[in-house]
Amino acid sequence: MNLKELLQHFKHKLNGIYDQDEVAAIFDLLLEHVWGFNTRQLMLKGISTSVQDEFSMLNYLTELKTGKPVQYVIGETTFYGLRFLVNPEVLIPRPETEELVEWVIQSCMGKSAIRIIDMGTGSGCISIALKKNLLITELTGVDVSTAALATARTNASLNDVQVNFVEADILAGSVVGDRTTTLNNGKKYDVIVSNPPYITQGEKKTMHQNVLDHEPHLALFVSEDRPLIFYEAIADFAKGHLTRNGWLFFEINEHLGEETMQMLRDKSFENIELRKDMQGKDRMIRCSLKFNFLGEM
Repeated sequence: MNLKELLQHFKHKLNGIYDQDEVAAIFDLLLEHVWGFNTRQLMLKGISTSVQDEFSMLNYLTELKTGKPVQYVIGETTFYGLRFLVNPEVLIPRPETEELVEWVIQSCMGKSAIRIIDMGTGSGCISIALKKNLLITELTGVDVSTAALATARTNASLNDVQVNFVEADILAGSVVGDRTTTLNNGKKYDVIVSNPPYITQGEKKTMHQNVLDHEPHLALFVSEDRPLIFYEAIADFAKGHLTRNGWLFFEINEHLGEETMQMLRDKSFENIELRKDMQGKDRMIRCSLKFNFLGEM
């Protein structure tokens, strides 16, 4: 098959799983993974497919037909211009999280000796992207999943950065296992950033089936009755660990912007700013602690 025939074959076989534009985008990702060029570049260069390359593409198609996300099929993705390995133990980084990273970078530009903690680090994408773009002296990534942290450590090595990854339960505030160190160790951070689980059980029905079937529910969902449980815990942590001029950043549920801001007000935060993502949805919050509150500590 030539490229056009191969693309049409993909569209036919993936019909009902993805729309035509999604299939074309997936096809481009696979071509770049196999050949290093997208569809247009390959056609312009006049590169023809080999039997082995076609076989690889068809093997990928077999996996895609199960609904498995293309990032898991090829085992990698790009985030903030960096390459990250991904697998079903970690959430696939989203473009809106790149926007959160950009906001953190803009807020810290020109500063040095920055101390940052990333709560719920997953693949390590936020931590690693920040380390590549800011003058950070101390960077900690926290996650409850041993498997996720293994992936994050691999990604840090892949991108040639140093991150202190810690296995800990954000809700419990202590390190998992037999280690004696806890998160509540008195350290102060200039930035506390988190993209915690925020999708409610009731929102499952609106989600793409391939996300439900393949991405880690631990990193996605919260209960209907406590949708802000992680935000509350991280805000409480920030009250004891955020520096006087520090910032707390969250990626949030688009439907819970006002509720999240009110929770932060109730917990003595101020300068609370809610931003929309590129889709026009409430997606990010930045805030700081009230001066009077800090003075009482």
